[in-house]
Amino acid sequence: MRKFIYLLLFPILTFSQTPLDSIDSYLKQKKFDKAEIQLTLYLIKFPNDLKGIELLGDTYGQQGKWDNAIENYKKLVNTNQNSANYHYKYGGAMGMKALAVSKLTALGMISNIENSFLKAAKLDPKHINTRWALVEFYMKLPGILGGSKSKSLKYAQELENLSKVDGYLAKGYIYEYDEEPELAEKYYKMAITEGGSLWCYDKLTTFYEKQKQPEKALANLEVANEKHQRNALRYQMGKVAAEYNIELQKGVQCLQTYLKNYSPEDGVPKAWAHYRLSQIYAHKKNKTAALKYIDLALAELPNIKHFKQEKQKILKL
Repeated sequence: MRKFIYLLLFPILTFSQTPLDSIDSYLKQKKFDKAEIQLTLYLIKFPNDLKGIELLGDTYGQQGKWDNAIENYKKLVNTNQNSANYHYKYGGAMGMKALAVSKLTALGMISNIENSFLKAAKLDPKHINTRWALVEFYMKLPGILGGSKSKSLKYAQELENLSKVDGYLAKGYIYEYDEEPELAEKYYKMAITEGGSLWCYDKLTTFYEKQKQPEKALANLEVANEKHQRNALRYQMGKVAAEYNIELQKGVQCLQTYLKNYSPEDGVPKAWAHYRLSQIYAHKKNKTAALKYIDLALAELPNIKHFKQEKQKILKL
């Protein structure tokens, strides 16, 4: 459901409206606990503000407070039965809760989740996020409960009719989930040819890693970097080199360039790049360099379990 949760909650980071500007600032900074407090106070003054209710539901979702999110989205659905987006978010929040409760409890929620998504799809034939949710829902739902590859493919085709990139990615996901790697690779590559976004490249890279094909993953990352020139991609290349013990010198160069050009927007802390360098030098049997970089990693993030374990391995070289 990772794709779904990203689609469900991403819009709150782009919203702006004058009475809620200060709250929007918290959301953009991902300070969801503070946004929750401010939205709760706001809704005491304006209890019928639908955007405020929706934002509070989104904020609860970002914190994994699914019961609270469901409560807010249900208010929206009850207020406006003809909003596809409200039904989509209501079904999505229930779906996320179902992943966190007992199987017996989740079984009782399936019908409501499915009905919410189907209602959203019917209300808006162009609602892309709903169709993504249905693709995932029917693939992950056991057949005895109504899950079906053919149903997933139906909504993947609807996605393709709306957006070729989304359709190709959805089909890639379906065939990957169904353990048909050749077809999965084909559609992920088609998505790159059609759209070429970082998201498309990332799906193919992740697929190659899951298939234990690190050489292909690294090659795909190099192509992505040539096109997009993002520093974060250099970390990813170094990570693949370190994890799979391949192209070690290239991995060192990528990680050193990542550290040289690092900014917080790159997403991965410098400590992790130091950790990957320590792994590479451990592969090279260079104990001195490996210890140097693992100590740098631990100095920045001393409580990371992987870093502590890596140092113990290095000390045994």
